[in-house]
Order: sequence, then C-alpha cells, then structure tokens
Amino acid sequence: MSDSPKSKPKWRWIRIILTIIICLGIISASVAAVVVINQTEPTAQKIESTRKSAALVETMTVERGAFSPQIVVLGSVEPASDVVLSPRVSGQVLLMGPKLVPGGMIKKGDLLLKIDPADFENAVSIKESELQQTRAALKIEEGRQSVAKQELALLEGTIEGADRELVLREPQIASIRAEVSAAEAAVQRAKLDLERTEIFAPFDAHVMSRSVNVGSQVRPGDELAQLVGVEEYWIMASVPIRHLKWIQFQDKDESGSEVVLRNTDTWPAGATRTGTVARMIGTLDPQTRLASVLITVQDPLALKSDAPPLILETLMETHIAGRTIEDVIRLNRGYIHEGDTVWVMKDDKLEIRRVEIVFRDGEDAYIQTGLNSGDEIVITNLATVAEGIGLRKAEATPIQTEDSDEVLD
Repeated sequence: MSDSPKSKPKWRWIRIILTIIICLGIISASVAAVVVINQTEPTAQKIESTRKSAALVETMTVERGAFSPQIVVLGSVEPASDVVLSPRVSGQVLLMGPKLVPGGMIKKGDLLLKIDPADFENAVSIKESELQQTRAALKIEEGRQSVAKQELALLEGTIEGADRELVLREPQIASIRAEVSAAEAAVQRAKLDLERTEIFAPFDAHVMSRSVNVGSQVRPGDELAQLVGVEEYWIMASVPIRHLKWIQFQDKDESGSEVVLRNTDTWPAGATRTGTVARMIGTLDPQTRLASVLITVQDPLALKSDAPPLILETLMETHIAGRTIEDVIRLNRGYIHEGDTVWVMKDDKLEIRRVEIVFRDGEDAYIQTGLNSGDEIVITNLATVAEGIGLRKAEATPIQTEDSDEVLD
C-alpha cells in the first residue's frame, strides 16, 4: 500500500523536528561536560621554595709592600765608540796588520797600516840639515857680537842707546834665533809626519769594514777602515714621557736604573744581558713623541763571558727597573676591570671596589688606595657581575638555601 500524496509533507516535517531535537541534545550535553570539567580541575598552589647557588671562584690574597715596576720598551743597539780611520799623510800603503779585516778584533796600540816612510825620512834629514845650518849661523853671529862688545868698550860714552843695539848686533842675533826656532819646528813636523806613516789602533775595537789594500795610494781624508769600540755599546730606548719620573738616571752620587735586555728572535731561550740607564737625550721623536733614553752595556760582544753578543742596529726588548714605589699593592693587570675596579670576596659575597692606580707596567698595576692587605681578589671570570652576589671558593661545599618563589603544578 502506497502513501498518499497528502501524507508526504507530514513526514518531512517530523524528520526536521527530530533532527533539531537531536542537535540541541548534543549541544546541551557538550555544555554540561565543559561545566563539569571546569568545576572539577585542580587549582595550582604557591609553595614558598627558594634555591640559591653561590658562584664557584678562585681567589688570591694581596699584601701591601714596596715594589719596583718594569718599564718595557724597545731600544736600538748603537756603538759608543765609532771611528773612521783616515791617514794624515799621503803615500802608498806598504803593509797592513793581519787583524785589519772585517770582523777582526784588534787591541789598542796594534799596528793597523803603514805608509811608505821613505819620503818622510828624507824630509827629516833635510830639515835636520837646515837646523844645523841655522845653529851654525847663530854661533857665527854670537862670535861677531862678542867682538862688537870689545869694540864698544873702547868707545864707551860716545854711542847712544839705540845705536848700541846695532853695534852689538842684537837685531841680527834675534833674527837668527828665530830662524833656529823655525828650523827646530820644521824638524819636529817632519818627524811627526814620519810617525804618522804608521797607524795604530786607538782603542780595543771590532773592525766593521776596510777600504784599502797593500799598494793603495792614500791621502788625508781617505777612508781606510771603520772601527767600533768593544768596551761599551749604547742602547737608545724610546720611553713615554709619563714614565720618565720612574727612571733613575746616572749621576755622581747614584747609578742609573738597572736594565735587562732580551732578544727572543736570535738569543737562546731565557738568555739576557744587563745594562744601566745613563742619561736622557733632551729631545722628543717628532713622529712618536717619545723621549730617548741612553743605556750603556759593558762588554757588548761578550769577550769576557758566555753571554750572547749584541749586534749593532738590532731592536732589543728593554726592561728598565723603575724607582721603588712604597706602600702599594701589585696586581696583575688582567684582574683590573672596567673603570679601574677590582672584584673582592668578602663574607662570601662579591664587592666591586674602585681603586687608584699610580702606575701600570706591561704586566702589573700598582694600587695606592682601594685595597688593603689581606683582601681576597677574585681571579675567576664571572658570567654575572653584581654587587653582593654569593661566592664560594673552589674547595668549599656548595650552599643551597630556600628563599625565592617558584610555581609548582
């Protein structure tokens, strides 16, 4: 049996109504579930719980004292005695000393070079002959003067004073005596030229160069050889002006500051030489505006020791011992922080101390105020730096206390 056309709309409305009722039921059930969940979930509670960890650090204890700072600068090695030999007479080089070679070591008074003396020996003979002639002429004139005196005695009272000098031949005697003096000087000059044909070492020296050989023709002004004295070298060091007040310069009552020289490029590891600050050169380098300080080094070529020798024109690392600074604390510059502050551990907490530094050298700072003997300096780098944070030494047991709020579920 089939449905009539009039019953179809009726069933359609029934289905729509049932669908709406089911949807409303589902929505109501969902709302009820959410309400129940919200009413029954647990509530978070605050628990007073604190956790505090002190930073693990290493420290060092400082003491006040008297310290000598080290002024580290660069210096250039220069000769203290440097001469260029030059002949004072002309001639041919007849012979040369065996040590007059580049690099040779010569002693004071060693014969270095000899110029052919033949011409100068002849000159001495000629000048001596001329001297003998003038002396003979003087004797003849003195004999004539003796005869004149006898004749004048017979004419006593008849000749005026001025005429008496002429009669006694005094002008002639004076002239010949002058000739004798000139002849004697000529002989001395000739002998001196003869002596100058031999050239001797003026001091103990190191031969740097030689410009002649046997057979060379030389004359005054020619360069024969360059000699450098081996008794002493100079170090010319460039020092900042602000450091000069800490350097002791040599005077009649006190020696200069001690200097330690190093050359890590050419010397064995740990090798050093010592010197003494002598004086300050009274000018500034126009480029660097640094002051020049002269340092003396004895026996620079180590002829009397096993120390490494100095080489001219070498740059040296120069450590100058400064004047002693009294009542200061010496601290490595790495432990000085921004704003001239130092980290101090006191009562297991960090104190940030501002300090007054009177001098800084290459490695250390010298602190006048801000630190006291017995203070413990923190030498560990801290990730967090704040006044009063907790600290503990490396050998201490970790400390934990409860004093901060933490939310626990």
